[in-house]
Amino acid sequence: MSILVTGAAGFIGHHLSRALLDRGETVAGIDNLTPYYDPALKRARLAGLDRPGFLDLRVDFADMAALDAAIARASAKLGPISAIAHLGAQPGVRWSIDHPHAYAHSNLAGHLNMLEVARRLRVPMVYASSSSVYGANASLPFRVEDRTDHPVSLYAATKKADELMSETYAHLYRIPLTGLRFFTVYGPWGRPDMAVWHFTESCLKGQPVRIFNHGRMRRDFTYVDDIIAGVLACLYRPPADDGQEKPGGSHAPHALYNIGNSRSEELMRLVDLIEQACGRRLEREFHPMQPGDVPDTYADVSAIARDHGFAPSTPIEAGIPRFVQWFRGWSGL
Repeated sequence: MSILVTGAAGFIGHHLSRALLDRGETVAGIDNLTPYYDPALKRARLAGLDRPGFLDLRVDFADMAALDAAIARASAKLGPISAIAHLGAQPGVRWSIDHPHAYAHSNLAGHLNMLEVARRLRVPMVYASSSSVYGANASLPFRVEDRTDHPVSLYAATKKADELMSETYAHLYRIPLTGLRFFTVYGPWGRPDMAVWHFTESCLKGQPVRIFNHGRMRRDFTYVDDIIAGVLACLYRPPADDGQEKPGGSHAPHALYNIGNSRSEELMRLVDLIEQACGRRLEREFHPMQPGDVPDTYADVSAIARDHGFAPSTPIEAGIPRFVQWFRGWSGL
């Protein structure tokens, strides 16, 4: 199979592309290396994918003309595209407060373009949604049946809009679509704007970190290998167009799944584990809650477990030391 992966230079896209190549698939990787964080990290991820079967396409998927040209090139070189994993997006809850147009560009116009590609090629697509769509939902764990129409950040609103656009395309054009609500993914090759990276780097450098809501926060931290297992399962088994209700409530071929570790961990437990792995204390500065943030996340993964056998197996007690070991090698700290 030839798989089109957007965000191939990103954290999850890199891991998924590598997993697909290991399976013998060919991968057309789309990324435009936006400087939201250091593009050198993105270039290093792409360098790790530089092997037979991978086509590096530097294109902005929010630019329809450029996207069409890239897909034509990919089809000519790799053969017809069989499926799409649309993982590219403008991430970041807090950054969306000051940079709203970047989210409209990538997460709205870009997602619409990818739906159009799936429609034209008549291929299934798995796309990245986010646990942020649940907003300040007080009912834990978060279930795909819960209401998600009260987002507390623009980033969350764009991800909810992606789900709604996908429902429309699945209904009108019967395209098999799967939306995955990721819960706080971490691991080697992770993102510098995420807490696990930031806390680890600060700990090793002896720098203080700001901890919001005075540390009274919980997150469903999910190791990247578990995430990739779930993405692959959904990619190879798209929802059927059988009129049956799918997770998320659709009767079209559109399913929504939570994909997390299904364990809500105290933020200060994360701090403890990072300190243990780094062998030194992390200096803390406690602050009130940030705008757009939520105090708790916790994934009910029963739907994806039932439909795809998803079973996360990496607790943070195992995953955090693995990340710290990788980070030491990457950073030289």
